[in-house]
Amino acid sequence: MSTTHVLLGVLAAQGVSHGYELKREHDRRLFGVRPLAFGQLYTTLARMLRDGHIAEAAHERAGGPDRVAYRLTPQGRTELDGWLSQVMPPAVHISAELFVKVIVALLATPDEGTARSFLAAQRAAHLARMRELTAVKTGGQASVTELAAADYLLNHLDADLRWMATTMDRISQLRAEVRS
Repeated sequence: MSTTHVLLGVLAAQGVSHGYELKREHDRRLFGVRPLAFGQLYTTLARMLRDGHIAEAAHERAGGPDRVAYRLTPQGRTELDGWLSQVMPPAVHISAELFVKVIVALLATPDEGTARSFLAAQRAAHLARMRELTAVKTGGQASVTELAAADYLLNHLDADLRWMATTMDRISQLRAEVRS
């Protein structure tokens, strides 16, 4: 995920915003996404200023640290529109630690027990998280954004569970191949 593009999108909606307001909107609008750290926020804002994607709209000092309000520039709008128009290519490589752990467990341990134990424990963790997300969906108080985020996460967890089941079924064959 590109923090720059998310902040450009938030600024496009807000018009003018301070850094703290951008963080608050990022965290509020992107339910389920890791909250934006202040260090990352201000580093990204500095880079966006340097690249001409945003400009200072106001600079205030009211008894505390300086407060800067930002606005989107035409160059920032062009960057945002370009990003929004790009199709995300499907992943070519696996970046999931889940897959890597199973392969390393089969490679580095004397039998398939570690991999089997890991998959069983991971399955339990996935099921617990799915129950939490289902409670969000059925609780009756979730916003549409929260429902969409819960659906997204539930589908990914379900795909992981299906992968874990087929991998558990093939674990002996997989171990033999990994260790050959």
